[in-house]
Amino acid sequence: MSQSLFSVSIYDTLGPDTTEFIINHAELPTVVASVNHIPTLIKIKPRCPKLKLIISLDPLDDGEMPGYSKAALLNGMAAQYGLQIISLKDVEARGAASSLPLFPPRAEDYCTINYTSGTTGSPKGVLLTHENAVSAVCNSFTAAIQHSDSTMISYLPLAHIYERVGEQTAMAAGAKIGFFHGNVLEIVEDLQMLRPTGFTSVPRLYNRFGASIKAATIEAPRIRGMLSRHVVATKLENLKVETPDAPGATVKHALWDRVWGAKVRKALGLQRSLFMVSGSAPLDPTLHSFLRTVFAQHFFQGYGLTETYAVSMFQLLGDLSTGNCGAIAPSIEACLADVPDMEYLSTDKPFPRGELLLRGYSVSPGYYKNDEETKKAYTKDGWFHTGDICTIDSMGRFKIIDRKKNVLKLAHGEYVSPERIENVYLANCPWMSAAYVHGDSHQPCLVLIGAIMPELFCVFANKVLGTNIVESDMPAIESALQNPKIKAEMMKEFDKVGKVNKFNSFERVKGAILMYEPFTIENDLLTPTLKLKRPQTAKVYRKEIDAMYAEISSVTPVAGIAKL
Repeated sequence: MSQSLFSVSIYDTLGPDTTEFIINHAELPTVVASVNHIPTLIKIKPRCPKLKLIISLDPLDDGEMPGYSKAALLNGMAAQYGLQIISLKDVEARGAASSLPLFPPRAEDYCTINYTSGTTGSPKGVLLTHENAVSAVCNSFTAAIQHSDSTMISYLPLAHIYERVGEQTAMAAGAKIGFFHGNVLEIVEDLQMLRPTGFTSVPRLYNRFGASIKAATIEAPRIRGMLSRHVVATKLENLKVETPDAPGATVKHALWDRVWGAKVRKALGLQRSLFMVSGSAPLDPTLHSFLRTVFAQHFFQGYGLTETYAVSMFQLLGDLSTGNCGAIAPSIEACLADVPDMEYLSTDKPFPRGELLLRGYSVSPGYYKNDEETKKAYTKDGWFHTGDICTIDSMGRFKIIDRKKNVLKLAHGEYVSPERIENVYLANCPWMSAAYVHGDSHQPCLVLIGAIMPELFCVFANKVLGTNIVESDMPAIESALQNPKIKAEMMKEFDKVGKVNKFNSFERVKGAILMYEPFTIENDLLTPTLKLKRPQTAKVYRKEIDAMYAEISSVTPVAGIAKL
């Protein structure tokens, strides 16, 4: 900051190929990483000519014998590539000893380049300025008050703009930041020690919290379960879920918040929390209401993108509605653009609908070294095309109802292109004639419904089962489609295809159902040009989709909740 330098984000979950692309695209001379990632960086160094230095966040010398420390071993591996490895402690020492004059940044200077995860191609580097950062922090202050006595916990990926604006807001407020010990499955232990005054998370973790709390309360046997169900029912009535804007709606209850809710909040380490935030993906409305009854505080949902420095919209204090992103942030302006091909118009009644466009002080000026994508995403007068289809209610609250392109967002915030995945599976699994890949914004993974190519499926089935099914034997084919061995082999094939095609883990389907002919023009799931109608398909096969998610779901109980 003192030298007007800017950072570039690298997600360690996106694999070495993406890391290599970002290092080369941004021409990075230095990468800061945990020690466990350094061997991978050394391995890709021959293909990253600009990379000269790696700074380890972890200590490299723990008093080992000369030549046997991590610093010595890693530098021995890296020396042949002209690469040097030092620790963050060394950097801090050099900085303390230097006497460089201050060279503070200007508003238009870059604060960071945040690379998106990429859906149909290479990641895009989102340019974000200091003006964007300051604007986003100011927006955050209007969403939830923080001050020098506040405490936050940092556990979301540091490369994620959602976490970065959270930390920057805390620092601007003079608040304390506690960093979790590294295992999100044990985050309750960190929360219990830190007792933060606010909690920011994503739907995926709130889903785990909700499942664990329900198991320990309303789904518990005997008197505990009976009392918990009564408490939740009473509080939902006070919350007025069906009419949240009605006078008197509240998350509070004088008795149950003290007797019942306090115990849950303490078990999670959130007894000091004054607000909770959900972002990155939509939060299930039913879960949102349930957690409001439990925590009895301002629990709001927001909306933002990397291109808007995370903060674009949020629900205001006192807004107890669900399923929407709230009002527009102070430094942002929004409009809806007609999408006639999808029959979304700003003139729609009772509420306007269309693609959400954003403009303002926190909106990125464009993409790094990518004029083509910048021109696609931005209008000449500065409006950014989000790709999200929204409607605006009578209170001015925005609700996302669709995507302009067939790109969906999973519970962990990653964008996925289902059509691309479908095409890869179809190209490599000849026994399938059609496929529909589905992802829910409340679920962390994808599922698939596929149609078979009868003659080729018979070959596949006979090989797996050791049978002699022929394509004219419909009962035998139907029986094979339900056979667990077929399902297991099918998933193995999908995994193999995903690995060969370098799918990220969230792009690989975790559940699948094969059918003889699930999509036809007659059942209104195919257009006359044989294009799949995605919303209709999701509606028709909702039961099967929910069943697959239920089967593959393995929610890990949150430590500490079971003892409520």
